Amino acid sequence: MTRRIGVHLGTSGGVSNAVARAREIGANTLQIFSSSPRMWRAARIDPAQAERTRALRAKFDIGPLVIHTSYLVNLCSQSAEVRAKSIAAFRGEIERALALGAEYLVLHPGSWKGLTRAEGLKLAAESIEKAIDALPWQGTPFTILIENTAGSECSLGGNFEQVAELVGLLRNHAPVAVCLDTCHTHVSGYDIVTAEGYAETMRQVSATVSFDAVRVWHCNDAKAARGSRLDRHQHIGQGSIGVEPFCRLLHNPRFRHCAFIAETPVDEPGDEERNVRVLKSLLTPRKPRAAAQS
Repeated sequence: MTRRIGVHLGTSGGVSNAVARAREIGANTLQIFSSSPRMWRAARIDPAQAERTRALRAKFDIGPLVIHTSYLVNLCSQSAEVRAKSIAAFRGEIERALALGAEYLVLHPGSWKGLTRAEGLKLAAESIEKAIDALPWQGTPFTILIENTAGSECSLGGNFEQVAELVGLLRNHAPVAVCLDTCHTHVSGYDIVTAEGYAETMRQVSATVSFDAVRVWHCNDAKAARGSRLDRHQHIGQGSIGVEPFCRLLHNPRFRHCAFIAETPVDEPGDEERNVRVLKSLLTPRKPRAAAQS
């Protein structure tokens, strides 16, 4: 069984170093930040670095390349100033993604605190449209992925329905699909641990965002309990989710087109490789206890 399995990696010394590192640890896909996730200002991508990144990816068959948007971006903020800075920053994210030839750019929709959820949804869609306006994405594999969130108060995207709503608003204006996070799914209240709960959650995925729209799974175990709304990632198999749900996802034929990328902690040297190895080990021929075909 072939699956795209990787991890979020740092880019010290250039993005091409992250690609080389992915190859070293046995990953065939990866996620990065294209700039500091906690700073508004970002440097442009060096053309030579972009070319080396493309060359290494082609040589080692590493892809897709996924970029995660800066944590500062809040496209549905009630503050016009924050929203304007977020639009500019997100446009920069898109420009860097296009320069690097990245397939996916993952976005947390943002917080609508001080507004209604409907107002936040409308602002998020309008802000994304402004950010991508007139950029040369046509003809490229580039797609924006709306990620589900942990469901904290006023956070847009805390359930599959909200993610589907935003994707629906954007579908005619931007290339858009979905990223689902196992930790976020779990702590927002969905049951992916029991066989019955997993099957029901998959029915809800099908009824809302659709299987085809899910392009990336962020594979993170959770330190917190289901329904806690606490976004605390844990190493695969060492948290409140456990290893079996990841096995079900990897063996689910409806997700054969997806990339499975860990965003697990780096507590000790080698943790990135260990989590990739755990995910890859679940691909060995065996049948999950139940619900693999849901």
